[in-house]
Amino acid sequence: MNISRGVGQAPKYQRLAADLRRRIMDGEWQGGMPLPVEGELETQYGVARNTVRLAVDVLVNEGLLVRVQGKGTYLKDHTVVDHHAYRAPTVAVPGTPLGAASSVYAEEAQAAGRKLTSDFQMLIVRAATDITERLRLAPGEAVVLRRVLRYLDGEPWSVEESHYPVRLAAATALMDPDPVPGGDEAALAEAGHVETGCVDELCARMPNPDEARWFQAGPGVPLLVQLRTGLTQAGPVRVTETRYCADRNRLVYSLGSAELAAPPGRVPAQTQR
Repeated sequence: MNISRGVGQAPKYQRLAADLRRRIMDGEWQGGMPLPVEGELETQYGVARNTVRLAVDVLVNEGLLVRVQGKGTYLKDHTVVDHHAYRAPTVAVPGTPLGAASSVYAEEAQAAGRKLTSDFQMLIVRAATDITERLRLAPGEAVVLRRVLRYLDGEPWSVEESHYPVRLAAATALMDPDPVPGGDEAALAEAGHVETGCVDELCARMPNPDEARWFQAGPGVPLLVQLRTGLTQAGPVRVTETRYCADRNRLVYSLGSAELAAPPGRVPAQTQR
């Protein structure tokens, strides 16, 4: 296999990285397996040792490979989990919340045969501008922040931060320093704030240093960020930002009156990288 450079082509190391990436995605090597040593890749592709190292650097930065000092380079050993960011109920029940997102995490972990654990915090903080705008609050107004750090088999899975106006959360279970049985949505509904709709905003961005340390992500792996504004007939009542590591999560939206089968060509959930 020759990777010689032609006129107008990308540098050799980028084309080598592309071919190694293709072989990984095709399942030639499975998660946890070692990548062939540099000398073997040199022979296979007819390139210099430095070209191999630069190509491997690219895939390490993407989170596909990990270097283990004194042992070699391995495929990152983790699974990709489908998280249902929205799953339409099969039966609509008037006057009930849109759905208890907290229960979805537990169901997905159980279906994947993995252990779900979490850490919880409740704080009162000054809201950032993007939160106050969505909640229609005055700049710098205080909000109740409820934060959940979730882990699958001890591996960081997601960071969820829900923001509520203090006047709305007062005298409700949202002020408790522990998770609310049935989820925050249930606490809102019991207080008469039944969510009738929501707006989701999805983006990808690079993690800041604290996020990179917590997620234990590769240096080139972005975060998936879901920002959900929950709405009642009277207006917005919460803003929830959930962050996921992009190399181990896939967000799924199921719309309509019933769950649909996976479309043709869909990669099953929990596929090894």
